[in-house]
Amino acid sequence: MTAEPDQQSLAEPEAAEIQPPRERMFLVVVDKTEEMKNALRFACRRAQHTDGRVGLLYYIEPADFQHWMGVEAKMREEKRAEAEQILQALASEVQSMSGKIPVLYVREGSARDTIVAVIEEEPRIAVLVLGAGTSKRGPGPLVSSLAGKLSGRFPVPITVVPGHLTEEQIDLLS
Repeated sequence: MTAEPDQQSLAEPEAAEIQPPRERMFLVVVDKTEEMKNALRFACRRAQHTDGRVGLLYYIEPADFQHWMGVEAKMREEKRAEAEQILQALASEVQSMSGKIPVLYVREGSARDTIVAVIEEEPRIAVLVLGAGTSKRGPGPLVSSLAGKLSGRFPVPITVVPGHLTEEQIDLLS
């Protein structure tokens, strides 16, 4: 006597069980350094080649000017307006290089804590892309902190793009 197959095991999977592939995001921390441009180009090229997307994070260090609340609020507004202006300018550059509109983040807080918080709240972020400075003082505080001391416990892989690379070299690598 053969057992009848269990009807439940033959049923189609529930729609909620079928998940579309997750879009990979390459997060770039925006600042005014030359090496950030290399990180941005690398992230755009990787996103383009992997059907991913670029995320741009601009963090604002908290103002330590609490004596006059009105002055502090005005400084915050000015910093936020500057961040949004910089991100909007970079967004068009990212779209032309990667083919997709980037995801923009503006957060207030210390660099390390802000980066970790954004990565933890956004599950699509798959890689943090940083540019390494070329000065004698080292690769820069973010690279030293994140790719050095914290790298073993960091929630996503970190790609460090050397600041001395040309656009052509970056394109070949990515």
